[in-house]
Amino acid sequence: MYDLANQSFTLIVITLFFARYVREHVAPTPETGDAVWGLMYGVSMAIVVVLSPIAGVLADHRAWKLRLLLITGAICSALTCMLGLIGPGQLLLAWMLFLPASIAYNLGENFLASFLPQISTPRTIGRISGLGWAMGYAGALGLLVITVVVVTLFKLNTPADWKPLFIIAGLWFLLGALPTAFILREDRSITVLRPQTSLLRLAHERIVNALIDVRRYRALATFLVVFFIYSMGTTIIIAFAGILAKDVFGFDALKLTLFMLQITITAGGAALLSARYQDRLGHRRTVRIFLCVWTISTCGIAGLNMLSTPPEWLFWVLANGVGFGLGGLGTASRALVGAFTPPHRTAEFFGLWGMVFKTSAAVGPPVFGVLKSQVGTTEALWMLAGVFALGLLLISAVNEASGIAAARSTPDAA
Repeated sequence: MYDLANQSFTLIVITLFFARYVREHVAPTPETGDAVWGLMYGVSMAIVVVLSPIAGVLADHRAWKLRLLLITGAICSALTCMLGLIGPGQLLLAWMLFLPASIAYNLGENFLASFLPQISTPRTIGRISGLGWAMGYAGALGLLVITVVVVTLFKLNTPADWKPLFIIAGLWFLLGALPTAFILREDRSITVLRPQTSLLRLAHERIVNALIDVRRYRALATFLVVFFIYSMGTTIIIAFAGILAKDVFGFDALKLTLFMLQITITAGGAALLSARYQDRLGHRRTVRIFLCVWTISTCGIAGLNMLSTPPEWLFWVLANGVGFGLGGLGTASRALVGAFTPPHRTAEFFGLWGMVFKTSAAVGPPVFGVLKSQVGTTEALWMLAGVFALGLLLISAVNEASGIAAARSTPDAA
C-alpha cells in the first residue's frame, strides 16, 4: 500500500507536472527551466546521499524503520500539497518546498525497501518485490484516471492551471499510507540497540565496516557500480519524460496524461511478469533482459528525434518499451539487492542501495538538463541511450551465486 501511495510524488510531481510547471510557469525561459529543474532534482538527491547513512543507522539501531517511514511520508505529502503556492518568478520558493519534499520521499523509499527481507523469504523475495512494484503502478493507474477526469472537467490545460493536481497528489499519498501505519509492524528481534552511542559515530563505523566488507560482499559492490550507471538513465527519464513529450510532439496536459496512462499499464504488466518469473529466471538475467529493452527503446527515441517530421504513433510505441523497462528493471534491481543482503543489515544495505540510486539522480538529470539546454535534445538523448548500453555490457560482471552465498553466510550477525 505504501508503494501505491508514494507513487503520487513520482508520477504527478516528478514525471508529469511539476517539471513543466517550473519550466513553463515559474522559470523566466524554458531553457533556464530545463537547467534549473535538473539542478533542483539533482541537489535534492545529493542531500539524500549525505543523509542516508545516518538515517540507516537511526532506523536499525533505534528500531525506527517504521516510525521514520511514516514521518517522511507525512512531510512529503504536506509539502506536495503546498507546491501550488509557487507563482511565476518564485524560484526560491520552489527550491524551499521541493527540496525537503523530495528528500523526505527518497529517504522514505530507503526505509520502505529495508522491510523487503523481513516480509519475504530468499525464495520469494523477487515475487514480493515485484508485487510491491506492481502496486505502485496500480496506484499510478488510479491517479492517472483521476487526473484525466479532473483535467477534462475543469479544463486544466496550461501549467498555470495545474495547482489542484498537486493537492490531489499530496492527499493521495497521505490516505494511501494509512494502512501501512495501522498494519505494518517492525521486527525488533534483529535490531542492535546502542542508545549510548552517537548517530554520527555509528554512521562512521558503518561506512568503515562497509569498506572493510567489500571483499566479502564483492558481488553487491560490483552490482551497485553497474546499478549507478544505468540508474542515471532511469532517473533522467523520470525527471524529463513530461518535458520530452512536450518538446517532441507538443503534448498538452490531457494528451500527456493519456500518454503516461499507457506507459503505466505497460510498466505494471512488466512488474507483474518480473514478480512471477524473476525467482525462476534469476535476478541478474532479469535485469539484463530489461536493460536490453531500455537500450533499444532509447536508441529508437533518439533516432526518431532526428527526423524532420517524426511519426507520433512510433513515439507511442517506443515509449511503451520505456514503460516495460521501467516497470521491470526497478523491481529486478531491488530484489537483487535483497538477495545480496544479510538479514541483520537490511536498513544499512538498502540505505546503501538508496544512496547509490540517489547519487545517480544527483548526476544524471543535472547533466542531461544542462546538455539539453546547451547542445540540444537529440545529443542528450543519444547520451541517455549510451548509459543503458553501458549498463547492459557491465551487468555480466555481477556474480549472482557468490552474492547470495555471501549474504547467507553472515559470521558477523552476532
